[in-house]
Amino acid sequence: MKMKFKSSKNLDTAPVIQIFKQKINLRQSPYTCKGPVTNIRRVLICCTSRKLGNLLFITPLLQEVTATYPRCKIDLFVKGNLASEIFRNYNNIDQIIQLPKKPFTQPFRYLKFWLLIRQRDYDLAINADKKSLSGRLAVKFAHSRFKFFGNSLSESIAQIYFDFKHAAKAPVYDFRFAITEENIFDLTDRVPYLDLKLDLSELSNGRRILSKIVPEGKKVISLFTYGDKSLSSEWWEEFYEKIRLNFSDYTVIEILPFENVSKIGFKAMAFYSHDIREMGSVIANTSVFIGADSGIMHLASAARVPVIGLFNLTDPLKYGPYNSNSIPVETSDNNVDDIIEILETILLYRLQKK
Repeated sequence: MKMKFKSSKNLDTAPVIQIFKQKINLRQSPYTCKGPVTNIRRVLICCTSRKLGNLLFITPLLQEVTATYPRCKIDLFVKGNLASEIFRNYNNIDQIIQLPKKPFTQPFRYLKFWLLIRQRDYDLAINADKKSLSGRLAVKFAHSRFKFFGNSLSESIAQIYFDFKHAAKAPVYDFRFAITEENIFDLTDRVPYLDLKLDLSELSNGRRILSKIVPEGKKVISLFTYGDKSLSSEWWEEFYEKIRLNFSDYTVIEILPFENVSKIGFKAMAFYSHDIREMGSVIANTSVFIGADSGIMHLASAARVPVIGLFNLTDPLKYGPYNSNSIPVETSDNNVDDIIEILETILLYRLQKK
């Protein structure tokens, strides 16, 4: 299995999907339910994006649904082949229905998977992305007692949560609002973090791989220089050199993308794996991850390592790294020295915790 993050035609723009758009908007209520949302044994969660980051964004929702309904079994309706790896250690997932990446080259297979969500009886169907037309259509099409389309919580009410805009948190807030019978101001629990659920054997394997790359006893800073085109090779090379000068007791490794490119000219020791869980396990054994907004940045968040996410073209309020001790940094407002100072603070905090 290879990771490919190249863009392809979005299902939401396909003519066959556009046919349903007006009807869905006219007929769809924010959520469809009759009475309290109880006795939930089988759940369908729809996320029809194939991007690594977007799939990782539903891990907080999976944890929230499982915590709310511990005995439920969950089916995922997704696109592409990454989901089976990402959610491998989520034990309550029953079936992953994976739409083909290119539906128009496999129309019958594509139709077959859509029919699967109609054949099962669900207690609850959830669209994880309210802007996804195909996700809303999937919930509409599913045979379910309760249906949440992702817009249960209006944006005006959502303003009471300062972080509602975040792509990983919004589905959880929306779910909480849809099922609650309590005052919305009492819904103050932290949203679960992104979580790849790496197990002990995977973490041990990551340590073993890292030990073959890094001198014994050296702590590690991991970089991912691919992603944000606004950060030039010159910017990254300056940043890399300042890391080397200021943190001589750390070794820098560069996590390489599928495209095998480096904006620091392969000056650091490098690591690449086509296995996203193996890549996550290596990153999990480093002290901190630094990279521009990308699927790999969110993979680092899900591996539970502190992340410095670099932002310029995308919105950090929506796509910032989400776990403890992580921070989004806008490069238009912070220069290389500012980011070095942030890195020093994070590393010092980690040392103090130990």
